[in-house]
Amino acid sequence: MIARRAEEMAPFMVMEVLERAREMERQGVDIIHLEVGEPDFDVPSAVKKATIRALEEGATHYTHSMGDLELREAICRHYLDAYGVDVRPEQVVVTSGTSPAMMLAFAALLESGDEVIISDPGYACYPNFINFLGAVPARVPVFEQDGFQLKVEAIQERISQKTKAMLINSPSNPTGCLISAADMKAIAGLSPYIISDEIYHGLVYEGQEHCILEFSDRAFVLNGFSKLYAMTGYRLGYLIAPLEFIRPIQKMQQNFFICAGSLAQRAGIAALEESGDEVKEMKSIYNRRRKFMIKRLKELGLSVAVEPTGAFYVFANARKFSGDSYRLAFDILEKAHVGVTPGVDFGKNGEGYLRFSYANSMDKIAEGLNRLERYLKGL
Repeated sequence: MIARRAEEMAPFMVMEVLERAREMERQGVDIIHLEVGEPDFDVPSAVKKATIRALEEGATHYTHSMGDLELREAICRHYLDAYGVDVRPEQVVVTSGTSPAMMLAFAALLESGDEVIISDPGYACYPNFINFLGAVPARVPVFEQDGFQLKVEAIQERISQKTKAMLINSPSNPTGCLISAADMKAIAGLSPYIISDEIYHGLVYEGQEHCILEFSDRAFVLNGFSKLYAMTGYRLGYLIAPLEFIRPIQKMQQNFFICAGSLAQRAGIAALEESGDEVKEMKSIYNRRRKFMIKRLKELGLSVAVEPTGAFYVFANARKFSGDSYRLAFDILEKAHVGVTPGVDFGKNGEGYLRFSYANSMDKIAEGLNRLERYLKGL
C-alpha cells in the first residue's frame, strides 16, 4: 500500500504544465515559457570563477553539517548590511536549496494538529509541506483589490489555540506583491512564531522589502541563491532560526541531508560578495520586462488591479475568459503554444487567475503575449 501522505499530496501544477510543454517541444512545437519562475540569466561571472577555483582546489568533500563557516559569516554580513539586523553564524544552517530549509523549519516547529497560517493565494508547495508533517494549513484569503496584502484583521480572525506559526512571503509568489513594513510589524506581533520566505529579496523594483528579523526574533528566515543570483542548478539555500532550534535542526540536517554541496557553498560566497554589479543589471532588465508585461496584459483584457513590484511574476485576473484556470492554462498551451500557470495552483482564492513569469527574454515575452492575444480573440 502506498503511504497516504504520498498518495494524497497535490501535484505541483506549474510542473505539470512545464512537463507537457517539454513533451510538445520534443515533438517539434515551439513553446514560449511564461510559466516557470526560473531566471533566464547565466550566473554572475564571479560565481563561475569561484566554482572553477573550488574544483581546482579540491573543495569536493563534505562540509560542516551547518555549512562552511565562511559562507555563514557572509550571510550574516549580508543581513547586517541589507537590513541592519545582527545574525550570528551559529543561527544559520546552509541547505541544498530553500525547500530543505523549509522542511527543516517546519519539522523543528510543528507537532501533529498544529496550524500554520498562510495566505491564499500563496506558494503552491507550502500546504504540502505542512500537511506532510501532520500539521494543518490555515488559509487566509487575500484579494486583488488589496494588492494581495495580508490584512491584520483577517489574520486575527483565523488565529486559534492551535496556531503555532504564520508563514509570510514578501515579495510573493505568485503575486509579486510586497508586505509593507507597518503590516509586517503588526503581523509579527500576532503569532507565536513567524516563518518568512525571503527568497525573492533583492528583486524589488518599487518600494522596499523588509526582513522579518527587523520586527521579531521569534522568526525563521528562508532564503537562498536561486532567484536573485540565477543559481537554480546550484541548489543552495539557507535557514536562519532562533538559537534554541538550531541543535535539533542540525541533527535533522545530519541525518537527512548531511550537508549542502561544497562547490555550491564556495560559489555562494562569491555571489554575496562579488556579484553586485551584475545583479543590478539583471534587476534593471527584469524591471523593463515587468512594465512591458503589465501593459500588454491589460491591453489583452486581463486585469491587474495593483501592479506587482517584486519577484518576476504578474498574477492576472482571467475570469473574463474562464472560471477554470487549470483548463484555460492547458488550452493556451495546446492552442497558443504559451506556457502559463493556472491560478488555482496557488489556492482556492487563486482560481480564475493566471500567473505569468517575466523570467524570459523581452523578445520571447513579446511573442508569447502576441500569441496569447490571438488566442483570446478567438475565444
